Amino acid sequence: MREKLSMTSGKVCESQLCESRICHGAQVTVGPMTVPILAAALLCLVLTAVQLVSLTIAIGRLRRKTIQQRPGTHYPMVSLIRPLCGLDNYAVDTLGSSFNLDYPCYEILFCVAAANDPVLPLVKALMAAHPNIAVRLLIGDDRVSANPKLNNVVKGWRAASHPWIVIADSNVLIPADYIQRLFSSWQADTGLVASPPIGSRPQGFWAEIECTFLNTYQARWQYVVDSFGNGFAQGKTMLWRREDLERAGGIATLGKEVAEDAAATKIVRAAGLKVRLVDWPFAQPLGRRSASEVWNRQLRWARLRRASFFVYFLPELLSGGIVPMICAAIVANALDWPVALCVTGFAAIWYGSEMAFAVAAGWHVSMLYPVHGLIRDLILPALFVGALRSNDFVWRGNAIAVERVRPVRITARLRPRMHELAALGRKRLRTLRARAS
Repeated sequence: MREKLSMTSGKVCESQLCESRICHGAQVTVGPMTVPILAAALLCLVLTAVQLVSLTIAIGRLRRKTIQQRPGTHYPMVSLIRPLCGLDNYAVDTLGSSFNLDYPCYEILFCVAAANDPVLPLVKALMAAHPNIAVRLLIGDDRVSANPKLNNVVKGWRAASHPWIVIADSNVLIPADYIQRLFSSWQADTGLVASPPIGSRPQGFWAEIECTFLNTYQARWQYVVDSFGNGFAQGKTMLWRREDLERAGGIATLGKEVAEDAAATKIVRAAGLKVRLVDWPFAQPLGRRSASEVWNRQLRWARLRRASFFVYFLPELLSGGIVPMICAAIVANALDWPVALCVTGFAAIWYGSEMAFAVAAGWHVSMLYPVHGLIRDLILPALFVGALRSNDFVWRGNAIAVERVRPVRITARLRPRMHELAALGRKRLRTLRARAS
């Protein structure tokens, strides 16, 4: 009887052991497969957190109360330089807005490189319609750099009568309190105040796509960086104190970089000063855009960012919603959840948060924004690759080349930053060890 019980017990134990081995074997087989899934889940969470936090920081920065000029406040004399080349969409509105400033002491200098530029009749008509405004039209091309816009601006800078100078692109719609808003962001440690363009009045599908690039993508990240005191100049609008740039070598110094705003950022930082963004950015009416116009403009800007600020350019590879959506699909498939439904829900959260940001900022937003945002994010990786593969572009008929990608120079640029990060890591590690002991 005992032998039978022992044999029966042995069979039960052997059966349980086999079952346990089967179960544990299954776990060992599945275990390694969970590593990429966990990595995808972690990457998805991190990128989503970055998305939501950046939107929160940007809207907080944009909602900062602007300091208004009080009665009796001293108004510095300002020269407004507007470089012109061709006729932009809404040119009557954007150029005409130069004459409607609610500011007591300013002059306007319109700069045109060619005497046969099609914008000249419009400018002359506007000047004739506002005889009481101090305005001059300067024609000529002073070639001080490879940047045609800077070459056009030089004569305006040299002819400016006042100690404060604003350089504003021809396609910026200037509000009545334009200059006051620029000065409200000027502080004791400021070397330059700038404003990113905010897309408005889009007409058509591709103009809507450009709005998603300008507003909820580029402007958002510029205001996030500015919130940490590390702002970048934007050539659309720049307020200079003349003596600051003259001390650095004058207006021609901006030709050290292909893009004058990149050179401006480096010059200001080298002087121990800061670039600050205006509290409420200014609109750029878009009108109608074609696919090639949007692509060429964004590719040009991507190549300029890569050439001037390579370290800041690299994270753009992971920007946008495509990578986190792919990660969400991987996780959903691993958990046997409906992939299409999960990805759609994730996209609704991702692009819905951007829509909420645009609404809170008072910017244009379409009900088809999720479609426009998705297409933008599909274009972003192609822009990244295109920025690395080529170095030249055409801007308003002018062929321009940026610095080529050179691994040795890139490594040299990255090395100081890596040393800083390593030193910071060692410092934190010592702090943790001290606390543990």
